[in-house]
Amino acid sequence: MKTNKIDSVLKQVLDKIEPPKEDLDIIKNSLKDFLEKVEKKIKKLKIDCEIFVGGSFAKDTMIKKNYYDADIFIRFDKKYKDEEISKLTEKILKEFVNVSVVHGSRDYFQIKVSPSFFIEVVPVIKVKNPKESKNITDLSYSHVKYIKKRIKSKKTLNEIKIAKVFCYANHCYGAESYIKGFSGYGLELLIYYYGNFLKFVKAMAKAENKIIIDIEKHYKNKQQILMDVNSSKLKSPIILIDPTYKQRNALAALSENTFKKFQKACDKFLKNPSIKDFELKVTNLKKIKQNAKKKKYEFILLESKTGKQEGDIAGTKLLKFYNHLNDEIEKFFDVKNKGFNYNGEKSARYFFVVKNKEEILFDGPSLKDKKNLLRFKKRHKNTFKKKGRIYAKKKINFELKEFIQKWKIKNKKKIREMSVEKLDFKN
Repeated sequence: MKTNKIDSVLKQVLDKIEPPKEDLDIIKNSLKDFLEKVEKKIKKLKIDCEIFVGGSFAKDTMIKKNYYDADIFIRFDKKYKDEEISKLTEKILKEFVNVSVVHGSRDYFQIKVSPSFFIEVVPVIKVKNPKESKNITDLSYSHVKYIKKRIKSKKTLNEIKIAKVFCYANHCYGAESYIKGFSGYGLELLIYYYGNFLKFVKAMAKAENKIIIDIEKHYKNKQQILMDVNSSKLKSPIILIDPTYKQRNALAALSENTFKKFQKACDKFLKNPSIKDFELKVTNLKKIKQNAKKKKYEFILLESKTGKQEGDIAGTKLLKFYNHLNDEIEKFFDVKNKGFNYNGEKSARYFFVVKNKEEILFDGPSLKDKKNLLRFKKRHKNTFKKKGRIYAKKKINFELKEFIQKWKIKNKKKIREMSVEKLDFKN
């Protein structure tokens, strides 16, 4: 009975997420026109490079959205220096309108074609051996080629689309530093490996230890993987050996926290499958605030702004500041609930639900350390001695809002150093 319900839900999901034919036609025609113009310009400038279409459009895994993007990669010959290729790409795109630069390890470019469609143009170095790659984007051609070669079944492609929507709905989609979730390529490989979405979800829900997957059997066993792959790439809960480059973990960005959140979503879906599991989860701040009031906890909503470039850079800076602020709050309050929401631009909102600790204990130096002992006594009034050390008690007679207001004034320099320009109360 449960299997029938799951099948019914997945069918409904697929019907909802399939991009309309008219949307796909607009993308197809826009890309055709764009590629023709770019190829003419490349020929005119006599630059040794080639173009290929990447991303979900090329792999036929695109899902219905309010706006679409298509990835275009310009593959430059190895004779060009790494720092040259972004400048050459800018030269190629000079005559196009609505072009904006996105700064990163390599600058890439966004072109707004219409209010609901933009093209991302990414410069890469043409490499035959993945070891020669200087940037992860250099492997994009190999990734597209591999997926198109291995996944030709429409059914499997549909399963990938379902997996992407499920991850996105549960805030687990994207390898960006402020998400630390599943990349599109990683999901495509996982669905190919497990066979379908349901098998994938079941495997994730029951996983207790680190998952190690080597689709192309590049290694003899799991032990060899742990010995050969760089230790920094082995920290994620899933080690998915990139079929195109055996030294790379395709899910290295996935964090333990995101994976646990994903496991909960998988477990919930398997116990009670619903189409709501595929709808974006929006934090109900009104309900959280009401629950906090009932329990006599304090609720705070904040908005922080950065001057850093929107996207991964801004999102990462704002998340780092949120984590730092949380650590500061936890010194004086029990954090009962909290949340971070990056808006995709240059600001993020944080909420905290806290209970006053009433009293906190400060560990002081050894009683033999006369110099630091005097300093500690100057800073703290209510001190006591125990087992050769000095300690201090402090009553917490202030609320979180008051604490943050004072903390902002005291830590102006630190806040600036963390690239945060504004921190305002929103409730």
